[in-house]
Amino acid sequence: MGERMRLDRLLATMGEGTRAQVRELVRAGRVTVDGVPARDAGMQVDAQASAVCVGGRRLCYKPVRHVMLCKPQGVLTAARDPKQRTVMDLLPPLYAAMGCMPAGRLDKDTEGLLVITSDGQLAHRIISPKHDVGKVYLARVDGPLTAADAEAFAAGLHIEDADGAFDARPARLDILSSGPQQSEARVRVTEGKYHQVKRMFLARGRTVTYLKRLQIGALPLDPALAPGEWRELTEEEVALLGQDAP
Repeated sequence: MGERMRLDRLLATMGEGTRAQVRELVRAGRVTVDGVPARDAGMQVDAQASAVCVGGRRLCYKPVRHVMLCKPQGVLTAARDPKQRTVMDLLPPLYAAMGCMPAGRLDKDTEGLLVITSDGQLAHRIISPKHDVGKVYLARVDGPLTAADAEAFAAGLHIEDADGAFDARPARLDILSSGPQQSEARVRVTEGKYHQVKRMFLARGRTVTYLKRLQIGALPLDPALAPGEWRELTEEEVALLGQDAP
């Protein structure tokens, strides 16, 4: 036996509409439970075992949801915003209805891996610096990078700028290419201060021109996902979030 709940609550939780709207669906005969038309929106159903269909489409209930999103540039990492599109606007209403929220944030102009989950404890593990979950980024900057920059990142940088001051934890900077006009590097950090990666490079005299998150913990971004695309995580992938990024 799975979790039992009212039919109207289940339908609303699954993003099929408000309680009033799903009651209208039931009255219209569009909802079946185990092949039988539902007559009472308040009937108790087994959320996981009962075959609940809306318009012939079977719903798949899960008590928690975890989504991998390839966040595009130009979209806010927020649950909602009255004026701008947010990452939650990229997902079907089901996920907001189930209480899914972004685990951490990416700047509006940054793209890449974002985990959206209804599991608050998992989100906390991803976000909290005390859990030391590494995040790996690909960064392009407007000038050369040197071994001295990698050494400075590894030692930990003191950041003091218009946004405030803090001591950044030691980070790993792997230089992929270096040129007079542009360089490319992978950066691994274990905290997420405001604009942190950009501010770390600025402390070394370099401006980030492109930033993409590639990995959280041991979970890499699925290369098949284009910016704006998403899919649910497998149980094995959720476990990777608790492992260290190599």
